[in-house]
Amino acid sequence: MSERDGYNHGVPCWVDTAQPDPETAVGFYRELFGWEFEDTMPPGSPGRYFVARLGGADVAAVGSQPPEAPPTAMWNTYVCCDSADATVAAALDAGGTALMEPFDVLDAGRMALIADPSGATFCAWEAKEQRGAQRVNETGAWAMSTLSTGDPDRAEAFYGAVFGWETESFGSGEDALTLFRVPGYVGGEPEQPVSREVVAAMRSPGDGSAPTWSVDFWVGDVDRAAGRTEELGGRVLAGPFATPVGRTAVLADPQGAAFSVSRVGPGA
Repeated sequence: MSERDGYNHGVPCWVDTAQPDPETAVGFYRELFGWEFEDTMPPGSPGRYFVARLGGADVAAVGSQPPEAPPTAMWNTYVCCDSADATVAAALDAGGTALMEPFDVLDAGRMALIADPSGATFCAWEAKEQRGAQRVNETGAWAMSTLSTGDPDRAEAFYGAVFGWETESFGSGEDALTLFRVPGYVGGEPEQPVSREVVAAMRSPGDGSAPTWSVDFWVGDVDRAAGRTEELGGRVLAGPFATPVGRTAVLADPQGAAFSVSRVGPGA
């Protein structure tokens, strides 16, 4: 388990899911992960934003979709930055697109929605009062975000230019895995089998699927979590299956937002 009170520039720091019906999603994730929720929007706000807590610490959030957005639920990854405006400028110079220009989110921070050159979207987050997930890498908490893209070379160049990420790759073909690192950063867990500079991962599935950032949560029992997902109205999209470091399943909540659950280490 890791407790966090802030994140370095270029380190993924937060995840949330935008949902057509956030109250339904709150019920699902409360039962699946044991999260407690608080609606943090002021009275009279048109949307809802439920911060999920584990042991009293912020771990993720469930929010309303903007009225003009297509009714497609999804999980979003936020990357900490010193300046949302400067990050957008760097992303544009590197071939990305600003889908939402930087704007203030009450007193929580300043954010922008960016698409990389292949179309995978992420949020740049300039923290103020909301400094990111306070607990990670434990049962019921977010552990890693992974980019799936058919053009890994272009992604390496883009994220290197925008956030200074360096890469280390393993395997080949569809089994290839690239780890993104922030030089000098100390994150993760002391016992992990890869450098603690690792902040994200990248795969190139080769199946023609749309480029996307996905999120992974740790659980105590992957098979049980998959079965519980179906009981709660969600779906099992893949697995459960063994990985080089443990066991994983790819799931979808009742409104279709995809995510994965994993257990790593001995006994997984």
